[in-house]
Amino acid sequence: MNQVLKLLYITNGIDGSGGLERVLSIKASMLAEAPDYEVHIITLNQKGIDTFFPFSEKIQFHNLSVSGNPIQYMRAYRAALRHAVAAINPDLISVCDDGLKGFFVPRMLNNKYHTIYERHASVHITSGSSIISKLKNSLVHKLMMSRVRTFDRFVVLTEGNKKEWRGNNILVIPNPISDYPAQTADLLQKRVIAVGSQSYNKGYDRLLQSWALIQKIHPDWELVVYGKKNESLGLEQLATDLGIHNTVTFYDPVQQITEQYLRASIMVLPSRSEGFGMVLIEAMACGLPCVAYDCPHGPRDILTDNVDGYLIPDGDIEAFAQKIAFLMEHKERRQAFGTAALEKSKRYDPQVIVATWKDLFRSLVAPIR
Repeated sequence: MNQVLKLLYITNGIDGSGGLERVLSIKASMLAEAPDYEVHIITLNQKGIDTFFPFSEKIQFHNLSVSGNPIQYMRAYRAALRHAVAAINPDLISVCDDGLKGFFVPRMLNNKYHTIYERHASVHITSGSSIISKLKNSLVHKLMMSRVRTFDRFVVLTEGNKKEWRGNNILVIPNPISDYPAQTADLLQKRVIAVGSQSYNKGYDRLLQSWALIQKIHPDWELVVYGKKNESLGLEQLATDLGIHNTVTFYDPVQQITEQYLRASIMVLPSRSEGFGMVLIEAMACGLPCVAYDCPHGPRDILTDNVDGYLIPDGDIEAFAQKIAFLMEHKERRQAFGTAALEKSKRYDPQVIVATWKDLFRSLVAPIR
C-alpha cells in the first residue's frame, strides 16, 4: 500500500461560484476520497465553511483571518500562513491564487516545501481598457514572471497560456469537466445561454451588442446569462438601451447549471480573455454547439472551428452575431456540432485529469520524506 501523501491547497476562498472553486472542489474531493491522500485547504478570511460547490467531508479546512493596511495585511498573512503550514506539515503544496501574493508563497515559507503553482487565469485578464489598467497589468505580470522558477512546477491550463510564461518548469494540465449528464440537449429550444460572473473581462457588453443585431432577424429567440451579478457594469441598462431587454434575462449562479445547458440550443462565450473556459467543456458535455471569441487563451485549445463550434476573431461583434444566427437557422449544423462537441468533451474526464495530477505529485515527493 502506498504511503499517504499529505497535500495542501492554498487559495483565497472556496465559497464562490467561479471556475477555480468548481475545479478545486472536483480535484480536491477526488483526491481526498483516495486512500493514499490526505487533503487540506487553507482559505483566507473565509466566512464560515459554506461552499457553493460540494467538497468532500474528508478534506480538512483551515482559515486565516487577516486585516490591516497593505503592509500590515501582508505581514499578517505571511505569519499566519507560516504557522498554519508548519502545523499541517504537508508533503506538497499547491497554490491556487491568481493574485500577486500567491507568487511569493515559496519565499514566505522559506522554500521549505515542494510547491506547485496552478494558474487559472490568463495574464490578459483586466478590469478595464484604460492605459493605467494596462500599465498596472504589465508591471504585475513582470513581477509574477520573476517568481515562476521559485516553484517546483508551474501548471497552466492551455498551450496558449504556456506561451505567456518563461521557465523549464511549466506544464499544461487542463481542467476536468464537472459533470457528465445522462442525456444531451435536444437543440430544439430557441434559447442561447452564457455562463460566468459579470465582469469587464467576460465581455457581456459585447454579447449584448451582438444580440441586438440578432434580434432584428430572430426576435423569437431568448438569451439567458447565469453568473454572479455586478450592478456597476450596467448590463441590464445596456440591454434596455439596445431595446433587447424583453429577450435577455440575467440570473444568479445556480449549482445545477447542467439543467440550464440542457434547456438551451447554443452556448456563447464572449470573453475578452480566459484562463481556460470551463463553461465551454461543460456545455459541450451536454451536446451544445458553442460560439466563442478567439480570445487569449482558452477557447482555441478547446474548440475546433467549424467542427464543434465557431471561433470568432476577437472583438468582431458582427461576425459573432452572424454565426449565432447561422446556428439558429440551421438545425442540422447545430446537431452536427453538438455531436462533435460531446465527443470532444470526453478528453476532460475527471478520472483522466486527476490521474495526471497524481503522477505529478508523486514525481515531486518520491520518496516521501
